[in-house]
Amino acid sequence: MSQYNDEDRCAACARDRRLDTRLQRSVPDTVWHDSAVQSAISAWDFGRASRLIREGANLRQEDMALMTGLSQGFLSMLEAGTRRLTNLDKVARFLKGIETPDALLPPPFREHHGKPSPLPLPLLGRSSVGYQVAAGEQAADLHELAAQAAAQSLQFTEEITRSNVSDVELEGLETKIATIATDYVHAPLYPLFRDLLTTRDRLFSLLSGHQPPGQTRELLLLAGTSCLLLAHASQNLGDQDSAIAQLQTAWTFAGQADHDDLRAWVKGTAALIAEWSTHRHTALEYAQQAIRLAPGGETRIRTAAIQARAAARIGDRSTAEAALKELERAREQRTDPDGLTRFGGLLTFPEAKQEYYIGGTYALLGEHERAEQHAAAAIDLYELGPQEQRSYGDEALARLDIVSARIAAGEIEGAGEQLQPILKLPVDRRIRQLGDAVQGVARLLEDPRFARSRVARELADATRGYQAIDTKAKALTS
Repeated sequence: MSQYNDEDRCAACARDRRLDTRLQRSVPDTVWHDSAVQSAISAWDFGRASRLIREGANLRQEDMALMTGLSQGFLSMLEAGTRRLTNLDKVARFLKGIETPDALLPPPFREHHGKPSPLPLPLLGRSSVGYQVAAGEQAADLHELAAQAAAQSLQFTEEITRSNVSDVELEGLETKIATIATDYVHAPLYPLFRDLLTTRDRLFSLLSGHQPPGQTRELLLLAGTSCLLLAHASQNLGDQDSAIAQLQTAWTFAGQADHDDLRAWVKGTAALIAEWSTHRHTALEYAQQAIRLAPGGETRIRTAAIQARAAARIGDRSTAEAALKELERAREQRTDPDGLTRFGGLLTFPEAKQEYYIGGTYALLGEHERAEQHAAAAIDLYELGPQEQRSYGDEALARLDIVSARIAAGEIEGAGEQLQPILKLPVDRRIRQLGDAVQGVARLLEDPRFARSRVARELADATRGYQAIDTKAKALTS
């Protein structure tokens, strides 16, 4: 009975085939005398050298792969010029596999140099030539110096192009951010929060490693965007301090990536947070900073809308009206540079949301008829539009603008019709701002002129018990 199994015999056969190839396939001396082959090897153009040697020796790529130990696929790309052979160990295997004469080997691979090893990189601020002369290494052969310099350059190129992230993973992370941003506007917040944390942590881990500058910039943008989304989530949970901390981190990443669109979104979001706090004048300052950064498209429309509402909230009518005019100009231009809107969802500012902000601005300015017109347009657009773009929080806030307008006009029953969908909204979709706004409606219903209205009293009772998202800790424990 044979002591070898089928797998052993297959491995042995493969070794025999490689040996047979080396014995049967060799490179004739005439090939090495070809000046084009000599020039390609001297220039470290191993793709051209492989093709010339293979054609001169009548070898197939499969033969060449067995001789050199490189894959046929890699050799194909090498000869096509889409890949480079820069790893010194692989260069040595390639040259040894095709039995390159010692006289043609670049100096680092000649036999009298011993085993090839990575060459030390030249010291910053000092040339390699000057360093060798200072060390007493007299180099009479300038060709040898040139070959050493070439090896060092290739080694350095290989070092700086190393990456701990593949293009496939980078695209996957971008898709994940886009999915979260899209789901954010219509899905419960708690499960999204965990997905967002996992994605952010992976981005942080990759940024702690090494990748080419282009990939680093993209990772910085994605990391900053994840922190921007976390700022929105923290604010919706009622944790303003955490939201501000996330914005500070996002601002840092935006600076490192040199991305004005992300900068504008961060400042705009800071304005939104300040708007719902006691620092309402600060909200306008942030919005004005954001509009200076916003390059165009939906980002500029968003910042103008935020500025208009922030100004109206502090009674600055002229600034609010000017911001609304800027919003219309941005609408007409509709230029969309490469910004955050590519992620979709929360990171867009669709027409429905634009109408909601315009309506909110007019409501704050006391122009209730115009406020209701725009708020109604926003609700229609949300209800008729794609489900993935339907923001239940903004839709509910738009309804509250109509409720406020009708209360101001004394139309209590009409206000009640718009209030019912808000009262029926599931608790996990009631963002913190919605709870604050409903309490504002409750205060409006306490006006003395409604003291004898049974409908007003019933609505007031319903709004007083309205519960929004209860605690910020629940996001981490649910």
